[in-house]
Amino acid sequence: MAQTRIPCLLMRGGTSKGAYFLADDLPAKGALRDRVLLAVMGSPDPRQIDGIGGADPLTSKVAIIRRSRREDADVDYLFAQVVVDEARVDYGQNCGNILAGVGPFAIERGLVTATGALTPVRIFMENTGQLAVAQVPTARGQVQYAGDTRIDGVPGLAAPLLVSFADVAGSSCGALLPTGNSHDLIDAVPVTCIDNGMPVVLLRAEDFGITGHESREQLDGNAALKARLESIRLQAGPRMQLGDVSQRNVPKMCLVSAPHHGGAVNTRSFIPHRCHASIGVFGAVSVASACLIEGSVVQGLARITPGSTQRLSVEHPSGEFTVQISQQNGAIGRCGLVRTARLLFDGYVCIAQQVWSPADKT
Repeated sequence: MAQTRIPCLLMRGGTSKGAYFLADDLPAKGALRDRVLLAVMGSPDPRQIDGIGGADPLTSKVAIIRRSRREDADVDYLFAQVVVDEARVDYGQNCGNILAGVGPFAIERGLVTATGALTPVRIFMENTGQLAVAQVPTARGQVQYAGDTRIDGVPGLAAPLLVSFADVAGSSCGALLPTGNSHDLIDAVPVTCIDNGMPVVLLRAEDFGITGHESREQLDGNAALKARLESIRLQAGPRMQLGDVSQRNVPKMCLVSAPHHGGAVNTRSFIPHRCHASIGVFGAVSVASACLIEGSVVQGLARITPGSTQRLSVEHPSGEFTVQISQQNGAIGRCGLVRTARLLFDGYVCIAQQVWSPADKT
């Protein structure tokens, strides 16, 4: 059977891996494009054996990128989470890890010209309507991937890539604290619902009779815990202005506990039903922000120091994630973080022509 070849870069962005496409190389948004992305990743199938997905939500991701028509952005970035074992593509969230690869992709594909040792790439995040700036290491007109920076969850060293956000508060829910409260009670459990780039429900691990330092495998095998978390998640969705979230990947559920390795707080996050091997970029920003909010469920657990600019280490199963947050008059301001990225493969991904042929492009 004939196949359709689609230009694609496979890239690691932060602790995730995804397929990066130029928007013009895919069908227009809609059901056809979703079918193409499902075929690319090999979903629905728990092994994704017939696609390039890695049988994990962290490796079943897509970035769709185009040259921006906005004066304040160089490129537009749309993130798509391709569900592993369902025929579903979710556009209802950002992904800050995949975002780390957008700047390098834009330079690799000629959408942005390298300008020196560091090339700023202004990125409009279509999912939530906000802007990010990535400082991409470049030399001799090319993206530099080798360096001396290590991030937990990724083996080896790579070039540092600084990503900053001016205002991501309420990106999906309309407000930093979408319920209007620093904490709420759902199913008799205190929770903090927060959205500083990612809608997250924070819960104290001790309220579930666990330490919060269990392994990913232990938590994934705890059916009773996961059922309680899902009950709370389904109720939190409408309260966070997200509506019915039964078929969505947000809000993320995050168990918090006191840090064990010198950080600000320890976490175990779910996306949304499997324990994350680390923590997402925007999830970490939301957790770090909650550490600074009076009355949140994180208070009393988090270790913070005085100052208008905080560097908060968010511990997770495979290490830590440092988020820098500035406060202005007590309010959460600009956030920044260091990621790395690497180009893994440059070529074509092939799907059955019966799924889509460029002649059928709409």
